[in-house]
Amino acid sequence: MKSVSALLSCSLVLAFAGAAPAFASSSDWHAGQGGRIRLVTAGGADASGRMQGALEIALDPGWKTYWRDPGDSGVPPQIDISPSTNIQSISLAFPAPRHHDDGYGVWAGYDHSVSIPVTFTLAKPAAKALVEADVFLGICETICIPVQARLTVDPAKAPDNAADAELVKAAFAALPAPERADFKIKVLRGDHETLHVEAIAPGDPASVDFFVAGEKEYMFGPPKRREKDGEITFSVQILDRPTTAPGEGGLHYTLTSSEGAVAGLIPYP
Repeated sequence: MKSVSALLSCSLVLAFAGAAPAFASSSDWHAGQGGRIRLVTAGGADASGRMQGALEIALDPGWKTYWRDPGDSGVPPQIDISPSTNIQSISLAFPAPRHHDDGYGVWAGYDHSVSIPVTFTLAKPAAKALVEADVFLGICETICIPVQARLTVDPAKAPDNAADAELVKAAFAALPAPERADFKIKVLRGDHETLHVEAIAPGDPASVDFFVAGEKEYMFGPPKRREKDGEITFSVQILDRPTTAPGEGGLHYTLTSSEGAVAGLIPYP
């Protein structure tokens, strides 16, 4: 995609139009060029204060949107919940993407409508919560358009909305499964500039693909695939990295094949 930084100057013209909030278990749709978005919740929080939801991205035919790591010129879905009431934090999970080559570069994303699972954590589980979320993402046809919208949801207005609950349930069910012995990534010896992994996956070997998300100052190039003597490996150029590798956690990865997808964490290289 053409660099988003070159397009931000026109974001106010091309962003989704604002709309009045819909106080229900879902927000109003915010529509614009290429598609529309809304936030959906599945009702109230559990005893620990967690509340499930989904960012629904309905794309027009021919349009695409980004995975959690869009490469060096894209805009991944981001949700700022700081204007909200009684929402302490938020986490997003991502269904398995595909690699796309648009002539400007290779990037990971979706060429179909997609629901991004969201978990809200309430500061006070028993207290009322109001979601007021500033959403920012990119959708693309021949160029990428930065999208901005304020989405408002009052989960208590319709906590038993069966359609919303089913949409959220389906969004979480579509996530990659946890890695397992016959479907995972094995990190190989690499160097300061390249991440090397071996893919262990069932199904058609030709269908196997690997995605790694840069964070904590890491940035990666597109994976380069190699298959030899029954082994599938990927080499990923490390374009940028922190001075010192973080001590805890790891990098999110997704591995796909004709048999589905798994996701997990790999150590910081």
